[in-house]
Parts: sequence; structure tokens; C-alpha cells
Amino acid sequence: MEIRHDTVLLSEAVEGLRVQAKDVVVDATIGAAGHFALLHSKLGYEGVLIGIDADREAVERGEKAVEGKKGPKVRVINDNFRNIDAILDKVGCAKVDRVLFDLGWSGYHLGSGRGFSFQTHEPLIMTYGTPAVGESAAELVNSATEEELADILYTYGEERFARGIAKSIVKKRKQASILTTDDLVQAVEDGTPSWYHHRKLHPATKTFQALRIAVNDELGALREGLSAAISRLNCEGRIAVISFHSIEDRIVKQMFRDAAHAGKGSLVTRKPLVPSIEETIRNPRARSAKLRIFSATREGAVLVTYFVFSAVISYL
Repeated sequence: MEIRHDTVLLSEAVEGLRVQAKDVVVDATIGAAGHFALLHSKLGYEGVLIGIDADREAVERGEKAVEGKKGPKVRVINDNFRNIDAILDKVGCAKVDRVLFDLGWSGYHLGSGRGFSFQTHEPLIMTYGTPAVGESAAELVNSATEEELADILYTYGEERFARGIAKSIVKKRKQASILTTDDLVQAVEDGTPSWYHHRKLHPATKTFQALRIAVNDELGALREGLSAAISRLNCEGRIAVISFHSIEDRIVKQMFRDAAHAGKGSLVTRKPLVPSIEETIRNPRARSAKLRIFSATREGAVLVTYFVFSAVISYL
């Protein structure tokens, strides 16, 4: 399989951050390093660029993308962005000016041989970290109860046939452990009606998505990482998040709204920005992308100060 990845909403995300030459910028998801390289080009010698990724190969791509180029101080960290607080403490940054989260999984994962693709015969791993860290997808599907599997498929994949697929997985694993992508695809097909196999969307798409999210605790990581980023943002700093399915987008939308209501800033994008028609034609994987941007405006900071001052006066 040819490994290819086109960075989604490349210019829109970076332009939306309004990067200044002296900023401290965090790319929380280096991935294919498209955003990382462009962010680097926006920064001057006094700027700082911090790149984070759980996948060691992505970290290496980030290092290579800026190798030999003049510009800001660069730090690349092989870690999960859910640990952004500890990461920033480690590199000595109390506050940051710009943060980017691209929640899409890189096209490089399809060619990683770790079971992300249902189109090739691979071991069912699905972890982002290299080497693998934590429970693999195979371990999950062979140990979870039927009820737990159905809940995972319905909650994270919004799979309408979650119960049928879960029942099929449990039946199949009694005969032999489900260890490969082919094994899982067969279980999905056995647990869904025949008409479901002949649509444009592959019948195993939502199952693979759900298991990937569960194995990597993607939603928990998003909540922790985004919360930490908001708390570390300098006055008038910005956070941009690119999400690719409705569950992620709902979390981002709500967390940004909660932060705005708490006086920590404001929504730059009332409605999410989406890729142009030209981009979706060029890169079909971009069609579900949504970009939301939050700004820690001075008005937000003043509002917080006002509420605190008012509370003190009332107490006295």
C-alpha cells in the first residue's frame, strides 16, 4: 500500500491561530508534520515550537520537517497530548500562545501494519504508540463481554448493528481468537444483514473506528489535553482543533463554550469551518473535518477578574 497523507485544513488552521513571530506554539499532534512545518515557518528566532505525538515515527517526521531550517527553538516530545501539563513543565513553559490539535489519524497509520485498515491483512493492534503501549484491539475484542462490546461500538462508532456485531464477535472468538483485521471484518459481516455489505461505506468502518477510539482512549485524552491547553493559554492566545467525527466535535464545542461562559475567552468560530469543495475533491478524507477556534481574549480575562473582585467585595 502506498503511504500518503494530505494535511487537512492546512492554511485555514494556521491562519486561524494568527501566529506571531515571538509566540510559544504547541502542535499537539505532529502526525505527518504538515501543520508543524507551516507553524515553524511563521515563527522567528525568539519563538518556540513544541511538537507532541504519541507515535515515535511522527516525532521523527517532525524533526525531519524542520531539520536544518533557521527559525524558532524547537522541542519535539514523544508523548500523548493528554499529558500536556507535564510536557510544558518539562520544557519550562508556564504559558503558551497558540495550540493546535489535529484529531485526524494520519494516512501513515494505514501503512503502519498495526491493524488500522480493514482493507489489508494485519495483526489487530490499533495503538498509536510505537512500540505499542497498553491494551491492543485484539486483547479488547477477545476479553470484553458482549454487552461491553456492543456499548463500545454504539457509543464510539454510532454503529446501528452494534448488538449483532458484538454477538458475532463473541461467537467467533469461542472458535478461535480474533487476532487479525480479516478476523474482525468477518465477524462484522456475520453480524450484519447482507444489504449492509454493499453500500459505499465499508460495513466494518464504524467498528474499526470505535475500537481505535476505545483502545487509545481518544475521547478521554481529548478532554484532558484540551482542558490543560485552555488553562495554559496566555491572554489573547488561541487554540484550534480539527475534529473528524461528531463525537469529537461535540466535546470540543462544549468545552469551548464552557470556557467562554466561565470568562476564559471567546469563540472565534461560532460555527465550525469546513474544507472547501476543492480540498474534498483532492482529498476525500477531508470531507468530515471541522475546525473550531477559541481565543483567550482580554475581555475574557477582565471578566474573570471582575467576578473575582465582586465576590471578594460581597464577602467583605
